[in-house]
This record gives sequence, C-alpha cells and structure tokens, in this order.
Amino acid sequence: MAKTNPGRFFEDYTIGETIHHAVPRTVSGGERALYHALYPARHALYSSDEFARNCGLSASPLDDIAAFHVVFGKTVPDISLNALANLGYAEGRWLKPVWPGDTIRSTSEVIGVKQNSNGKSGVVWVRTRGMNQHDDVVLEYVRWAMVRKRDVDAPAPETVIPDLAKVVASKDLVVPEGLDFTDYDFTLAGEPHRWGDYEVCEVIDHVDGVTVEEAEHMMATRLWQNTAKVHFDATLREDGQRLIYGGHVISMARTLSFNGLANAQIVAGLNGGTHANPCYSGDTIKVWSEVLDKAETAAPGVGALRLRLVATKGGEPFTLKGDDGKYLPHVMLDLDYWALMPM
Repeated sequence: MAKTNPGRFFEDYTIGETIHHAVPRTVSGGERALYHALYPARHALYSSDEFARNCGLSASPLDDIAAFHVVFGKTVPDISLNALANLGYAEGRWLKPVWPGDTIRSTSEVIGVKQNSNGKSGVVWVRTRGMNQHDDVVLEYVRWAMVRKRDVDAPAPETVIPDLAKVVASKDLVVPEGLDFTDYDFTLAGEPHRWGDYEVCEVIDHVDGVTVEEAEHMMATRLWQNTAKVHFDATLREDGQRLIYGGHVISMARTLSFNGLANAQIVAGLNGGTHANPCYSGDTIKVWSEVLDKAETAAPGVGALRLRLVATKGGEPFTLKGDDGKYLPHVMLDLDYWALMPM
C-alpha cells in the first residue's frame, strides 16, 4: 500500500468536519529576518523592540502577514494541495500577537462546498484558526479555494454556500493588550501622517514597484511550508508556468504600501480579498490604496482605518473592474483590511 499522501480532492470534503493540520511551527527572529529580506517590510513596530515597547508592547511581535503565512501554510497539504486557485478571504481577525518562541498550529472547519458546472472541480470554503502553545487562538479567517476532483464521475455534493459578513465590524477588532500610541514617535516611524489626516474615499498611489523573481517566490513559499503543487511544478499548468503564491503578492503589496501608510502599523482585520488574476515571475507589482472607512478604538491614541489594497501588473492606474463588473486583466489582488494607527 502506498504511504504517500496525494492530497485531498473536492469530493473528499464533508460539511462540518474539522481538519487538524500537521507539523506545528515554532517561530523565531529568523522568520522576521527572512520576511524583511524577501519583501522588505519596514513598519517600525515590527522592526524595533524599542519602538514596540514605546507603544506599550513587551517587544516587537512577528509581522501580522508573516503570522498569517505560518497559519496558512499549515493548511495547504489538507486544503489546497490539489487546488487550481485560492479564490478569496473573509471574516479574518488577528486576535493575539505571535511572539518569537511561540509554537503555531492550525485547524480548519469545512463550512461550504459547491461543484463547478464543468464537473471537473469545485469550491471548498473553510474557517481556519491558528493557535499558539497555550491553545490561544491568534488568528482566524475564512478562505475558499477551487479544488480538482479525483473522479469527474463522482456525484456532486449538496451545495452549501456560507453566509459571510462583508466587513468585520470595527467593534470586533482586537487591539493587542497594552497597545498605546499616545507617545508615538512619528520621526522614527518614517512619516508624519496620523489617523486624522486620512479621508474616506482618499486614494493613495504608493509609487514604487517590485518585479517578482522566481527564486524569491519559491524561497518564500517554502519558508511558510506551503506545498501547493502549482507553485513548484510547472508541468501542472498548460502554460508551463509556476503560479506565484497569492500570499507572496499580499506581502509585497503590504510592504509597498509603506510609502504613504507607514503608520498603518498593525493589520487587525481581513474583511475580504480576491486574487483576481494570476501572478507570474517577471510581473512587476505596483500598488494603490483607497480609504474605505475610519473608526476609533478604546485603546489610547489608537484609531482604525479600513483600507482597500490593490496590486496590479501595469494597466490604467486606479482602475479595478470593467463595465461587465469583472476584474480587469492587470489587477492581481483586491484586499480589504483594517489597520491600526496613531490618532
């Protein structure tokens, strides 16, 4: 009997089942160093222990998106090893910081399935939770992926599409314990712009661009132990290209948004997200943001901005969808998130 794991296919998922993902990961300062080398991230709260202490934390935690990658990577062998594409996200909340020395593991509950009309694949929705060594949930989110069928003749399951919130309510955002921005050092952070300087509907061009390299993408994907075949095996796609991990695009976009949003220090909520078009090696990522909403929090000096983060590969600036309502071909990522920043 074969001992290897071919991964799950669409017909292998059952509504309500909980999947306990293998291989917990203990994180260290090495994750931060590699993350900052790959992207390179510059937000001060995640770069300096002293800056973080001045903001009421005991030290600098792991970058929020890096923590997301660790949790996400655990799920890939069970959820998206045979995926054709990772389609979107909703109801994401960062509940506790991840500190160097924490051990992270993940579980996922299957909350939706829908077979595609071609009968060759289907969409699976899961709610994933990442826990630390104390069984505290550090992160939770919903994602959905298009997964191949093993047997195209297998009967279609009953369709269940989960009813997901379009936005995480600002009152449900969790501010890290002790966070205090009343003595925030704008000079060290790199920009003077605070919460009150941003207006709803304001659009920010983040100016800079980065061309994606095959080697960097594969190193990043391995770093998070993401084993999805389409990111490594070029023979799986008719075009003969490796598909760049969508999380790599998210991290690059978040990093590029520093220029204009340097004080959007903490990612606290993930309202929605779509990988609108594939990214390949050689594509140049450029980024713009739109302010969608603003909210106050109970933490001293801390406000929340709801932001749309859009990553493109050329095309007309600040464009998103065509007259037909579909994403334009140059749009790779449309991410809706909450960030915490000084008021």
